[in-house]
Amino acid sequence: MILPMKVNIRVFFAIAFTGMSVGQASSFLPDYSKAKLSAAYIFQILDTLPAIDVFSGRGQRLTEINGEIEFRNVHFKYPLRPNLPVLQGISFNVKPGQTVALVGVSGCGKSTVVSLLQRYYDPSSGEIFIDGVNIKDMNLLMLRSFISVVSQEPILFDCSIKDNIKYGLDEDIDMNVIIQAARAANAHDFIISLPLGYDTMVGEKGAQLSGGQKQRVAIARALIRNPRVLLLDEATSALDTESEKVVQTALDNAQEGRTCIVIAHRLSTIQNADVIFIIENGNILEQGNHQELLEKNGAYAALVKGQKFNQS
Repeated sequence: MILPMKVNIRVFFAIAFTGMSVGQASSFLPDYSKAKLSAAYIFQILDTLPAIDVFSGRGQRLTEINGEIEFRNVHFKYPLRPNLPVLQGISFNVKPGQTVALVGVSGCGKSTVVSLLQRYYDPSSGEIFIDGVNIKDMNLLMLRSFISVVSQEPILFDCSIKDNIKYGLDEDIDMNVIIQAARAANAHDFIISLPLGYDTMVGEKGAQLSGGQKQRVAIARALIRNPRVLLLDEATSALDTESEKVVQTALDNAQEGRTCIVIAHRLSTIQNADVIFIIENGNILEQGNHQELLEKNGAYAALVKGQKFNQS
């Protein structure tokens, strides 16, 4: 049977376009395979139950704490590096209202102590107590509500200074409380000097502010929660000398009346600490105040002499 010419042309173009469509679609098959594999990984992550569930309602709830901290024979290895011990039986006690400093070379376990106290991880063995209560037995959200952290690189969001200071609080905060926190952080004067004051937008990651200004806003955010425990993780190490002086004044104010753990690289910032712990290979090598450790003429004294030499 001979088809009309018009039908033949239609059949030809139908076959041609179908072939082109199949050819174009087949070019996406590798991407489809990658997407399918990636989706499987995503759903695997979503279905994973965390070892420490931050949203769990379980655990003892305390209305307030005094801020006494005890690490008792704590050992720790990171899950992805099980053959590399970080803490090896570390034990120390911090009394309520004390300021203690953790000093040591990079990788000695200083920041791990801070992470364990906030229960980002649990110790491999040993126990951590706050006011005599094992932190594993505390409600996690409540535990973290008693703690504020100021880290080396402050995290600011693309919103106003006012909103950054009160970020993370569940309830509305009176403007006077925000100003009070900013004053305590030595930030109020520079904020009101800006054209929009507390309504000034800081930009992505605080790009519109200097390093010292960002750090002071971060300190204000830490203080507005009125924490019983304040953790300072090398909070001035990334600042120039002039900014460091201003921020250090703010940190000195912040430490008053609360338990404070300071991780410091510049030893000049922790000379007034009540107790200084020298950490080496995951354990405490020396402890005492600044003067006591200098008189021992040990590891701390060597670090002080080394920094003075480098600064001269």
